Amino acid sequence: MTQVLEFRLPDLGEGLTEAEIVRWLVQVGDVVTVDQPVVEVETAKAMVEVPCPYGGVVTARFGEEGTELPVGAPLLTVAVGASTEAAEESSGNVLVGYGTSAAPARRRRVRPSPHGARPADGPRREAVPGSGRGTLPAEEATGATAAAAPVRTRREAAPARSDGPIPVISPLVRRLARDHGVDLRQLAGSGPDGLIMRADVEDVLRTTAARTGTTGTPEAAAAAVPQGRGAVTAEAASQAPGAVTGGTRIPLRGVRGAVADKLSRSRREIPDATCWVDADATELMRARAAMNATGGPKVSLLALLARICTAALARFPELNSTVDVEAREIVRLDQVHLGFAAQTERGLVVPVVRGAHARDAESLTAEFARLTEAARAGTLTPGDLTGGTFTLNNYGVFGVDGSTPIINHPEAAMLGVGRIVPRPWVHEGELAVRQVVQLSLTFDHRVCDGGTAGGFLRYVADCVEQPAVLLRTL
Repeated sequence: MTQVLEFRLPDLGEGLTEAEIVRWLVQVGDVVTVDQPVVEVETAKAMVEVPCPYGGVVTARFGEEGTELPVGAPLLTVAVGASTEAAEESSGNVLVGYGTSAAPARRRRVRPSPHGARPADGPRREAVPGSGRGTLPAEEATGATAAAAPVRTRREAAPARSDGPIPVISPLVRRLARDHGVDLRQLAGSGPDGLIMRADVEDVLRTTAARTGTTGTPEAAAAAVPQGRGAVTAEAASQAPGAVTGGTRIPLRGVRGAVADKLSRSRREIPDATCWVDADATELMRARAAMNATGGPKVSLLALLARICTAALARFPELNSTVDVEAREIVRLDQVHLGFAAQTERGLVVPVVRGAHARDAESLTAEFARLTEAARAGTLTPGDLTGGTFTLNNYGVFGVDGSTPIINHPEAAMLGVGRIVPRPWVHEGELAVRQVVQLSLTFDHRVCDGGTAGGFLRYVADCVEQPAVLLRTL
């Protein structure tokens, strides 16, 4: 007996409430096994594959690639029992960011018979969510995706309609509206039970074109519609005073959107200040070269700087803290979870090295390498990107000398390291060419005053100039 089960986007953890579909890994009609990854999604923390807890035949997919889904929204439906090869019990392993116990089996495409019969007995009919239209043949209800799923697309406003999902005839119509800034929530569909048709969207484009003096096809009329986020209709957008009509719009979503939200919050809540100092890093560079010349795993410069940071935080624990605004308390933290800024193709991320204060230079080097590779591959888990207590920002890799970075909320400080370059320097009373670096400390002025921040930065500079100072903490 065939049973159609619905798999919904699982709880992503870490307070995440939505994810964007990056790439579907299965098609409608494919046979899937228990725990087989079926879709790749991007959250505000990382890009992960979502495994399906059911085995069977995929009968519907909800959401196009590029669509944002809230947690709990349908992802796909699976006909369990339609294939003896894939009919298995649910595993329950649907937590994003964790692997599955078995490797996915090769997908097998279920081909319809020449008469169009479905794999299950008889033609399958499904309800269109939110349409109130009863049932439609499965081929109309699903197609490539289920168009009426309660999702939020790139240009649609975030809040859902109070009366449920928007009934749209096909994903193509939804894409047409999204691409031209038409808010589907403001349209009264001409189809059965208010179903929004392609003609309804084109009518809005023609009306807008007539008001702006544009003539021609709906495509030409669409050019007159501002490419907004869809919080207002295309007609209203064209009348908005001072509306921006040119340029390219890039939605702030996924990792980029999460970074924007966090940095904005940091600027609003943290009264930050920055101090900086130039340091002679010649001896530190020599010490690193000597370490790596002895054989064994190579020690990175970032690891040495991290070791200096943890030693400095042991002397100045005020900077390894956070502020509880509601309780009006400074929470001084016992452990150092060191974040470091890593630039990837998907934007800036800040992986966290857990227990950095208890690691030596070799261990720090290995963990930096692991997290950096995972960041570039887009496989960092939410746990890898949260819980930091202090951030080390090596912006010198971009060829710049100094910066005043924004604190990674809710932390209290960030150490910035510029590029190390040969410069004239007075060394032992004589002018010489030395390897000089600019160090900067941006700190939350609520947790400490300038004297503490200056003492921390001076200690870091002393360790850079004379690595032997670190022997006291080894």
